[in-house]
Amino acid sequence: MKTHPSSLDRRGFTLIELLIVITIIAILAGLSIGGYGYVTRKQSESQATIQISLLSKALEEYKLDNGAYPPSSNSNELYKVLYYNGTLNPPTGKIYLAELDPSTKNQSWIDGTAANVRIMDPWGNEYIYRRGDDPNASNPDFDLLSRGKDGASNMTNPAAPENRDDIDNF
Repeated sequence: MKTHPSSLDRRGFTLIELLIVITIIAILAGLSIGGYGYVTRKQSESQATIQISLLSKALEEYKLDNGAYPPSSNSNELYKVLYYNGTLNPPTGKIYLAELDPSTKNQSWIDGTAANVRIMDPWGNEYIYRRGDDPNASNPDFDLLSRGKDGASNMTNPAAPENRDDIDNF
């Protein structure tokens, strides 16, 4: 005589159960990836804020020693002033920001070598520096800013949408 297995003897998952588990895994993966992106963005913003703070303190110290802030220039000239004391020779005078040492790159914010070193933000864009007497400056002392993740900034219109992710000292 043939016996038929009852439904209690069957083992395994039904299609519905498998779909529910796959859906839950997909939702958790989506939340994890979204959370990772958020954490990465916040980390980059914090790093830029810290770097701007370090650069600002170095500029203040430079002013105390020299009576004025360095002239407005690109980040390469600012690098020379703050690390090489205005020259490309090994530092002979005061180093205003030791974190800019090209041999350590401990902050990952310099790009290039020797005469072509630029100070970069966490997104790979050059920091913008303008002394207070620059006609485009917003701050009476100096402007120092990162263009943010999008790399765009409208310097003439502070309320422009491309400025939303900018990080600055003012």
